[in-house]
Amino acid sequence: MSILRLVIPSPLRFEFDYLPPVNIPGAQLRQLAPGVRIRVPFGRRETIGYLLAVIPVSDVPQSKLKAAIEILDEVPLISTNIMKICLWAASYYHHPLGEVLCAAFPVSLRQGKPHKMLGETAWRLTTHGKGLPEGALTRSPRQAQALTILQKSPKVSETRLAQEEISTGIMRTLAKKGLVEVCKISQLPQQGSSRAGLELNDEQAQAVSAIAATLGGFECHLLEGVTGSGKTEVYLQLIAHCLAQQKQVLLLIPEIGLTPQTLGRFEARFDAQVLTLHSGLAEGERYQAWEAARTGIAHIVIGTRSSVFAPMQNLGLIVVDEEHDGSYKQQDGFRYSARDVAVKRGQLENCPVVLGSATPSLESIHNAELGRYQHHSLQQRAGGAQAPTLRAMDVRKQVLNAGFSEPLVATIEETLNRGKQALLFLNRRGFAPTLLCHDCGWMAQCRNCDARLTVHRRSAHLRCHHCAHSAALPRQCPECRSSALLTAGLGTEQAEDFLRSKFANFELYRVDSDSMRNKNAMQELVTNISKGEPCILLGTQMLTKGHHFPGVDLVAIIDADAALFSTDFRGEERMAQLLTQVGGRAGREGDSGQVILQTHYPDHPIIRAVLEQPYGIHARNILASRLKAGLPPASSMALIRADASDAQVGEQFLLQLRKQTQPQLPADAILVGPLPSPLQRRAGKFRSQLLLRASTRSAAQQAAAILVKTAETIPGRALKWSIDIDPQDTF
Repeated sequence: MSILRLVIPSPLRFEFDYLPPVNIPGAQLRQLAPGVRIRVPFGRRETIGYLLAVIPVSDVPQSKLKAAIEILDEVPLISTNIMKICLWAASYYHHPLGEVLCAAFPVSLRQGKPHKMLGETAWRLTTHGKGLPEGALTRSPRQAQALTILQKSPKVSETRLAQEEISTGIMRTLAKKGLVEVCKISQLPQQGSSRAGLELNDEQAQAVSAIAATLGGFECHLLEGVTGSGKTEVYLQLIAHCLAQQKQVLLLIPEIGLTPQTLGRFEARFDAQVLTLHSGLAEGERYQAWEAARTGIAHIVIGTRSSVFAPMQNLGLIVVDEEHDGSYKQQDGFRYSARDVAVKRGQLENCPVVLGSATPSLESIHNAELGRYQHHSLQQRAGGAQAPTLRAMDVRKQVLNAGFSEPLVATIEETLNRGKQALLFLNRRGFAPTLLCHDCGWMAQCRNCDARLTVHRRSAHLRCHHCAHSAALPRQCPECRSSALLTAGLGTEQAEDFLRSKFANFELYRVDSDSMRNKNAMQELVTNISKGEPCILLGTQMLTKGHHFPGVDLVAIIDADAALFSTDFRGEERMAQLLTQVGGRAGREGDSGQVILQTHYPDHPIIRAVLEQPYGIHARNILASRLKAGLPPASSMALIRADASDAQVGEQFLLQLRKQTQPQLPADAILVGPLPSPLQRRAGKFRSQLLLRASTRSAAQQAAAILVKTAETIPGRALKWSIDIDPQDTF
């Protein structure tokens, strides 16, 4: 007797045994490999499980085992290496393997739909059809003609049949008789090639040479290059080397918004199949891209976070652009870091990984200093461009209109009159972050979160940017019925209104998640900006991530103080990265450009450091402080979160978890808490957390395993708990 051992996409962290489907030959069972999809009964429903192994005996009595319904795949649709990376990720992030494996499949395959190969639709004879003699079906000349053609070729495309004037209707008639069936003529991978690249400066040439020398084996490279230093050209020339070796390339980017600009540049450079893979695609498009990557048809796959699990038949290089970006960390469900998974995947696939950034994370800098990563530095701007000048604009005692000081308005006007473009950064969407009553002091609060509702005047709504709760914008105070409602604070909508009134003769583009909802919005923006006409770009972080706007001469950060006083130990690192990335959009071609930081604290140490030191020096100073304090990357962290409708329930769960596990933990593992999360109530749930900190990664992993195993034994139906390994924030 053979037993099928599966994992199921569910929060349960254990395996399930099933009997084989009825009438499945033993020889077929013995040929099944891990990763095959199998439809099984699960509780009161059916679901898709993933095979781990075929075993001879189960720990569960055979009488209690259910039979699987259907084996969906003859062979696994994911490679052995994808299976290994999913097993590693489930273990490292302490997440149920069934849910991790889901990340490796497109939605239709997760739902149990049949696997469809790419290629041209064709027809072939069935076993019954192959048994017919030549010259059969003489009473139906067209059917007989079709049969004769199929008897001479194993597969015949619909295109060729149409050329013989044999319609699809005729083939369907033959199919009803059981003589023919639909199939696919597989699309075969083609050789990709590259057009000539740009001339490299010495730093770029050294980086390309050193990284290219490691193709064919695993090595992790940190490419640290100032903004505008030509990191993308380094990627392009490395990809050309990879294509010459008939290998595939996976390029990870942090945001969907970067896709059109990146895709256009790659398609112009390579005679190759370049595909994108991200959540903005329709499901059919995502499936086709996934299948093209799996079969080797796609030479280059450009994707966001989840693409790190994309199957690649012959992977030769992984590039993680803007590797520092927080978007690479999944913040709910399966909480993984795509950057770290990419490094592990490179090791399993035996191919190099390039982590590129103008503002690399302290973790990557630390790994480079320890010799784990090869470090390559690009300190010159490509094409002879000069770095922009940076200065703080002290706005104390100045009149501010919608957040803009008069000197900044004058600088914007001067820039536009010179035919240049201005990029204005304000990292708050909406009209204003607060609505209050001038008479009684009431403020609009989210009913589900400990947060204020943001005013969105265009849509006349109040919205919570934490749980997405929305309410109509009131005309009167709900407490005192006064109509004296005021807005406090600044958002992109308010700034847009002011700028349109002040610069009516110039185009203005607002770039945030509200204005960029259209699928083609970012592509249209890039096209318009690339014309070089004087205009104003106003936006949030969407504008800071790797975009190349050659006409931008002025970059202004409207409120440089917004992130100055973060309580998170990563706050200074993130602010330095943000300000450096925003400033890097200026002067990328031609004049050096200028960067202005509006601030009430021009002498603040972080502001001074950003203005006076290159990011690399500033980051290494922050790293030294972190190492001295024993904070990551000098130590490892994990966060156990509990969400419950009653705050006491979550805290009691974590308190019990701490008491039960404390004696079992490694000596250098420390638990802090339980404590309320900084944003205690979110989406109607009270959130508590227990912080784990250990001096080594192995100790942290050992402690996390103990915590997870114990948490599963503590009754807690009224709450939901999760674990976050290497958390990026405490929210």
